[in-house]
Amino acid sequence: MSLLSKFFGDSHQKFVKKLQPIVENINSFEEKVKGLSDEQLKEKTKDLQQQLADGKTLDDILPEAFALAREAGKRTLNQRHFDVQLIGGMVLYQGNIAEMRTGEGKTLSATLPAYLNALEGKGVHIITVNDYLAKRDMVWMGQIYDALGISVGCITQDGGFVYDPNHRPKDKERDIIGGFKVVEDFLKPVSKKEAYGADITYGTNHEFGFDYLRDNMAYSVDQRVQRGHNFTIIDEVDSILIDEARVPLIISGEAEEATDKYYQFAKIVLPLVKDEDYTVDEKLKTVSFTEKGQDKVVKSLGQDPWLESDITKVHQLESALRAKTLFLLDRDYVVKNGEIVIIDEFTGRMLPGRRWSAGLHQAIEAKEGVTIKPESVTLATITFQNYFRLYKKIAGMTGTALTSAEEFDKVYKLDVVVIPTHRPTVRKDLQDKIYKTEAGKYRALVRETSFNGRYKAYPIKC
Repeated sequence: MSLLSKFFGDSHQKFVKKLQPIVENINSFEEKVKGLSDEQLKEKTKDLQQQLADGKTLDDILPEAFALAREAGKRTLNQRHFDVQLIGGMVLYQGNIAEMRTGEGKTLSATLPAYLNALEGKGVHIITVNDYLAKRDMVWMGQIYDALGISVGCITQDGGFVYDPNHRPKDKERDIIGGFKVVEDFLKPVSKKEAYGADITYGTNHEFGFDYLRDNMAYSVDQRVQRGHNFTIIDEVDSILIDEARVPLIISGEAEEATDKYYQFAKIVLPLVKDEDYTVDEKLKTVSFTEKGQDKVVKSLGQDPWLESDITKVHQLESALRAKTLFLLDRDYVVKNGEIVIIDEFTGRMLPGRRWSAGLHQAIEAKEGVTIKPESVTLATITFQNYFRLYKKIAGMTGTALTSAEEFDKVYKLDVVVIPTHRPTVRKDLQDKIYKTEAGKYRALVRETSFNGRYKAYPIKC
């Protein structure tokens, strides 16, 4: 690819170069907006909304809107969007994925397309990976939106919030750097419907997805909290749209009373031997009984559920086998207060209240010897991949999107654009080193860390 780039040029550089005239146009508004008072800055937002109502497009008002957002950033956070951040904002606005290196200001860049699209009044959703970041970014960037007269909300497990500088006394120190502390004084608790009704709403992919499922189960339109899926900006987009793409969000209900059969099946599968009595597909997370394994199960049960076509019993046996082989204590779940608590495989956080469906949770409860709760039945489900396809326009940002560019294009029709750094980078990214064996990898690691290899690396057993 590097050889082709020498002949035809870098496609990312060409894309960025095409946006340069728009950057210059944005910069031409800087002196004009600098002279506006705080009240006039908010009036400009109303003026842009009126221009849209009169027939202008978002493309037409982009330069002035970006200039206004930049000015608001300077006044509230003392942070002026760099030209490369303007480019990143335009890439997001166009419905692409911006690859920006860590520290280049993705969060600040996202305020530009968020503000521009919010002017349509159809809502903008900004997706983060956890509740802390959703609250932090809402309070931090909320200062910019508030200066522009734009409302901003936040959705977390604790409920809905809106940014309100007057919610509590103003003598609290403002966050202008996005530190670790979330200044709760500017978070006003509201209903989720009100938080979704804000011009811009922050939240996690899980909360947005589950709220969508609950809305589809609502008995009336008034009970729904979301108001459509217009435009979304996804932070750490490769994690959410690639790594977690097929993770199902499931809302379940109780199906039947708990059964002691799970305890019986847990004992039956316990002595079974891998590759002899059953096979495992780690990638697909599936297990299958071998013929020999089925014979052992039939002998223990005193009947043949496969021959009798007892689908329920076969399913429960397979769940018991999955619980034994694929789900491990302190990796996939923990036992807390006599209950099985799921551990999120991506964040490592406990998910109290969440349960696996289709009898798997009951099988794990039997395996660990805790009280089995009633089995659940799936009432509503959707994957992240299908949920985000509901949006009219998707944009994303991350520091590592280029390696997944082909998948983004095939699955979501999203292009990846590498945004140049504000200043030349001094870090050197070396090629990956791949070793034939794990032992070889560790020996090389010892050599590199033992005073630059001056000492002999002893053999390591792996």
